[in-house]
Parts: sequence; C-alpha cells; structure tokens
Amino acid sequence: MPLFKKRTAGKPGEWYYCLQHKKVEEGPDCPAKDRFGPYASRTEAEHAMETARERDLQWENDPKWHDAPAGGREDG
Repeated sequence: MPLFKKRTAGKPGEWYYCLQHKKVEEGPDCPAKDRFGPYASRTEAEHAMETARERDLQWENDPKWHDAPAGGREDG
C-alpha cells in the first residue's frame, strides 16, 4: 500500500458520471477530463447524460447565443 495516494479533485460523498466507463462513481476515480460532476446524489449522476442533452438543446435554441437562425429556420 502506498504511503501517499495520488488524489484527484473531489471527495467521497460527491458523485460523478464517468464518460469513459459510462458509470456512476462516488468520489473521483477517473481524471476530470473523463467525467461530469460533482453531483449531490447518485440519482443526479445517473441522469448526467440526459441533463447534458437537455442543456445542449436549451443552448441550441437560445437566441442570445446565435446571430442568425440555424438551418434556414425563422424564429419569430
């Protein structure tokens, strides 16, 4: 057993969704570049991909982020 364990950011009780392994982790097991979080609960972390899709749709449809309508749509 190593004397000092290399610690990534985060702590037990925080939940993450690992993008590489496609699973929920308590505390950071994987590098930050491969995870979403932290989340307050395991349930929130389990829904991380749904949350990301919803936020992507909100961003795509937010007129503050677009100078012109995408795909020829006219937003009224």
